[in-house]
Amino acid sequence: MAKRLKVLALFDTGQPTAIDADLGPELKTDDWKTEAGVLAALDELGHTHEHLAIFDDPDLLRQKLQTFSPDVIFNLADTFRNNPTFDQHIVSFLAMLGIPFTGCGPSGLVLCKHKGISKKILSYHRIPTAAFVTIPRGKRSARPKRLRFPILVKPLKEEASYGISQASFVENDGQFQERVQFIHEKLDGDVIAEEYIEGRELYVSIMGNHRLQVFPIRELVFREVPPDEPKIATYKAKWDEAYRERWGLENRFATGLDPAVVRNIEAVCKRIYRLLTIDGYARLDLRLTAQNEVYFIEANPNPILAPDEDFAQSALKAGLSYPQLIDRIARLGLITDRD
Repeated sequence: MAKRLKVLALFDTGQPTAIDADLGPELKTDDWKTEAGVLAALDELGHTHEHLAIFDDPDLLRQKLQTFSPDVIFNLADTFRNNPTFDQHIVSFLAMLGIPFTGCGPSGLVLCKHKGISKKILSYHRIPTAAFVTIPRGKRSARPKRLRFPILVKPLKEEASYGISQASFVENDGQFQERVQFIHEKLDGDVIAEEYIEGRELYVSIMGNHRLQVFPIRELVFREVPPDEPKIATYKAKWDEAYRERWGLENRFATGLDPAVVRNIEAVCKRIYRLLTIDGYARLDLRLTAQNEVYFIEANPNPILAPDEDFAQSALKAGLSYPQLIDRIARLGLITDRD
């Protein structure tokens, strides 16, 4: 029997908190279903565990470690002071403390956060990506002539489709400049503009550090969207249930894929995972064209781990129950020879 672990589950929270804060009310809400699911799984596994939520005071972690010495930190903290760009700093801090932690290390988080850098790395290694340009704040928003319409204009470093709407799909220079200006001024962010790839929206979940396991492929389907309309994973398409129901949007397992196509997708995704120095676990977003060409869209290290989300559902399809998945992730975190 595998050794029972001592696990500290580390969360982020949207406001200052105390080391002994009662998180019971939060853990009953949908926004905390990942945290609640992980704690329930740790209970079922019989691991000794405690939890801590931090907002803007990393010293709370130091205090916690004086009374509880874990084998591994189950890291679910992906913001600090409500800023998601600090996720890599959180794991760098854990690494400097010399404490094993779950999920991706700082190098992978940095490379994947900047969508332009990740695409440049993969393009260099001949992984197909859409033609793109990045436009920092303060730079003129004219479209480079090499970039062909239609184009998706998105925030460069945001996650979970934040800042992506139907207005992100632009078909002329006026729309292009308007959307770039919107992201620069209203969202206070840099821009990535990339050519729209017509095709199926696939999500591929991978787990591992050195030896990788690729789980069954998921797909976002657009049942009620007219054939001539763009099919993009906007913020509403991911998170607004009424919107998803109106347009027949559903995350489900991909069907009708030839076994050779599946093998190619798995091989490409393993290359992407390694080239971007990801470890722990991740979900890769792809487009598959009618000609079965695979295009990289973006990589998501440390994706949402709620039992009903794509990663856990893919693991379940592969034969891993939710507690087994959480156990595997925790034990992968014990491996320290990584960035």
